[in-house]
Amino acid sequence: MVVMPYRWNNRQDVDEAVVAVMNTLDRGQEIHGWLMHTLQQAINDSEPQLAEHFFTELERHRPEALRYFRKPEF
Repeated sequence: MVVMPYRWNNRQDVDEAVVAVMNTLDRGQEIHGWLMHTLQQAINDSEPQLAEHFFTELERHRPEALRYFRKPEF
């Protein structure tokens, strides 16, 4: 079985990821496990402007979630 990396292809993909983070936090859950690893992979493997959009939207809507993710150095 070949595992394909999860990447964002457009801003809608990023916005959906931000909503997933927001919904998880709204349920009182921590961001960890597969969700954290999958989103960090997308941050690292997607186009830099999409990763930047992710961080901008998190900061705007749920700044407390920023602690779960590392910004890549571009």
